[in-house]
Amino acid sequence: MGASDFTTTIIVDQSPQEVFNAVTNVRGWWSEQIEGPTAKLNDEFKYHFEDIHRCKIKLIEVIENQKIVWLVEENYFKFTKDETEWTGTKPTFEISEKNGKTELRFTHFGLIPEYECFDICRGAWTTYIQNSLKDLITTGKGQPNADGKPQTENEKKLSAK
Repeated sequence: MGASDFTTTIIVDQSPQEVFNAVTNVRGWWSEQIEGPTAKLNDEFKYHFEDIHRCKIKLIEVIENQKIVWLVEENYFKFTKDETEWTGTKPTFEISEKNGKTELRFTHFGLIPEYECFDICRGAWTTYIQNSLKDLITTGKGQPNADGKPQTENEKKLSAK
């Protein structure tokens, strides 16, 4: 892992199985605007947020209750000069037990400060992981984008542009 890849961590009381199930329920914490399966090795899904962000993601590593690795196969950002910035990057979810609790470490390998989208993406991922995904794990209800409505402050700013 490069020191500059974006990483955020949460610790919850739920089991690794419950965390794994929540992570793979992408519609439950990221966006209801997901097309395709999101849980098994080689699954591919598409995400879109208005006409601002679209991507196609493939699950390239799935170790039940331990690790999920996505590969961003295609990406489009309306707000960056290089519209394909995420292409080839690997959002990764690592699940481990720590002192009777479960730690989820999210690292977006390849999302680096040199990217134009870094600050916006860091803010969005932090909100999705620290708030929406954590809520889905701990309460059973996340805060995904619903019908394309922005959930994070960064998305609200982008929608206003």
